[in-house]
Amino acid sequence: MLDSNKRLLLIGASRGLGLAMAKEYLERGWRVVATVRGAARTALHELAEPSGGRLEVEIVDINDPDQVAALRARLGSRRFDMLFVNAGVKNDDRETIADVSTEEFVRVMVTNALSPMRVVEALQDVVPPTGAIAVMSSGQGSVANNLNGNYEVYRGSKAALNMFMRSFAARHKDDPRTLLLLAPGWVRTDMGGPQAHLSIEESIPNLADAIAAQAGKAGLQYLDYLGRTVPW
Repeated sequence: MLDSNKRLLLIGASRGLGLAMAKEYLERGWRVVATVRGAARTALHELAEPSGGRLEVEIVDINDPDQVAALRARLGSRRFDMLFVNAGVKNDDRETIADVSTEEFVRVMVTNALSPMRVVEALQDVVPPTGAIAVMSSGQGSVANNLNGNYEVYRGSKAALNMFMRSFAARHKDDPRTLLLLAPGWVRTDMGGPQAHLSIEESIPNLADAIAAQAGKAGLQYLDYLGRTVPW
């Protein structure tokens, strides 16, 4: 369904799932402001050119709080029906907590857990009471579902993200906005790799449908790309 009155602020959209989200919401008729980390030209810029102004590209490195603050200042009085924060890096899949370096652990935790929540805190006021704040998590952030111990640094970062978002929801328990942690599935992207189970086309349109189904529902939910509840 096309809805030209809807507006999305999408953080992290230069490639992969973020870029696919930008495409999906443009196709649904939304107006989108999406971000990249630097000044280099990306696939998002290619997408923006034929959009007739419906896609605007902003620059922000979410690991730099000053850049996040500057983006908030540039947005001014603009309001968005949804703030979607998409950020994720991983370390070498073979590393465990026993052998990952401190520097690599900090890099993953800051990018996957601390910085996304700083963005939510800094930009939450651009979302009205009827809107939604969504963060890209992962099924690997589920503590209950961790039965094999693989990818443990990445898992830990997403579990931390989930906990911080639960704390945010607890501190805003009377907030009428929809709050979502989303698990897109294992998707064939540069990060997910060629062995992943899902194509982008199988994940992202379904994920957008799952988000739409939660419109107007207050509180925090942890859902997969088919709208199913993921155990904490």
